[in-house]
Amino acid sequence: MLYQIYETQRSFMEPFSDLAQTAAKLLSNPGNLVGQTPMAQRMAAGYDLFHRLGKDYEKPEFGIRKVDVNGVDVAIHERIEIKKPFCELLRFKRYSDDPQTLSKLKGQPPVLIVAPLSGHYATLLRDTVRTMLGDHKVYITDWKNARLVPLEDGEFHLDDYINYVQEFIRHVQSIYGNCHVVSVCQPTVPVLAAISLMASRGEKTPLTMTMMGGPIDARKSPTAVNNLATTKGFDWFENNVIYRVPGNFPGAGRRVYPGFLQHSGFVAMNPDRHANSHYDYFKDLIKGDDASIEAHRKFYDEYNAVLDMDADYYLETIRTVFQDFNLVYGTWNVKGVDGRTELVRPQDITTTAMLTVEGELDDISGSGQTAAAHGLCTGIAQKNRQHLEVPGAGHYGIFSGRRWRDVVYPQVRQFILNHTPAAAKSAARAVVAASPVAAAKKPVAAKKMTAKAAPKAVAKPVSKPAATKAPAKSSAKPGPSKAKA
Repeated sequence: MLYQIYETQRSFMEPFSDLAQTAAKLLSNPGNLVGQTPMAQRMAAGYDLFHRLGKDYEKPEFGIRKVDVNGVDVAIHERIEIKKPFCELLRFKRYSDDPQTLSKLKGQPPVLIVAPLSGHYATLLRDTVRTMLGDHKVYITDWKNARLVPLEDGEFHLDDYINYVQEFIRHVQSIYGNCHVVSVCQPTVPVLAAISLMASRGEKTPLTMTMMGGPIDARKSPTAVNNLATTKGFDWFENNVIYRVPGNFPGAGRRVYPGFLQHSGFVAMNPDRHANSHYDYFKDLIKGDDASIEAHRKFYDEYNAVLDMDADYYLETIRTVFQDFNLVYGTWNVKGVDGRTELVRPQDITTTAMLTVEGELDDISGSGQTAAAHGLCTGIAQKNRQHLEVPGAGHYGIFSGRRWRDVVYPQVRQFILNHTPAAAKSAARAVVAASPVAAAKKPVAAKKMTAKAAPKAVAKPVSKPAATKAPAKSSAKPGPSKAKA
């Protein structure tokens, strides 16, 4: 019923939001006599803010048209490689007319980025994708809004998520022989499970897996997100946050965790920060600070665009990851596409190198939660395991923004390069060496762990796996003239 009430309210507000946008444009137009009246600019700012608070935010696009590779503009074509009921595998294909650049692009390693299915769209990783495109062939999982998936397309469980990831890995491997996997936040757990199952079966596993800010062991440094899951019983989530999609959507009748409820939770974590941000936006509109205005709009166009998650997937994630801790206790059984159930055994991974990344100020996945993977993946040689803690970085800072580009990405790029076959490595090194950024600022060399944490963000070999102790259980396509890579 709550979903229907929300949709009714949203439909009621939509014309008023559009009217406010029209009024804002009218009052801010200097060529209009009305716009030259006293208080016009302040009224225009108020209408603009009302419009943005009341409008419906659609799924954003990645919008990556080109990237700079060693001073050469490389065109980007976004295309769907695999289409599944609940996810699409996107590829960002690169095109260039420059033979030398094209040769370098073809030798670069392929990377599968597994985006989170936790409320926002995969476009939240736009900066991650754009940065990595300069040195890698990039694929990403683009999860669908569950309210747009018809009931006849079936159910979606956490096991299905894991099976999707394995299928996508095999697809990229079938093209290039192997690949590298990067998971950000929520997918670190199912990605580790997927690769563990592949290793247990004797399948070829990715060359590397980079896990960033994820709840591998949600018992460590619990955050507000973790505490909610442990203080509320499983039945509470099922009875209070699960609703059926209204009849005006393709997925009518599907049980989901609605995006608008998730958004409310996001805002409730830092209400003062969001209130101040909107007030600053209002003042910037009055002052005419175009740069700040555009920055605010870009951020909230992304932040306010949310999707519904299938109820089965969401509830199973709550129970498996945040309540029963099945991964760290070694009690997680996953059903494959053939119907067989297999135990997740991270210790079976031996040929995949691992890098974990955490932000010092992460308030979503606390300190030590991602690094806990080293205590599980004991089959990976110590020389092939590294951990990076980024000083001053929050959750979003480790995969987006200045810290991602200047601190985290050089380490990720070097880690992938260090575990890339020699044939591709020489081509990748040539691109990195010629990069103006790389020439100006080389990545920090990895150092051994010491008793005191270093003040700089340094990828460090993990000396000894941490022991796991169980606590008490709690209830357009570019023209054909361009070559491609």
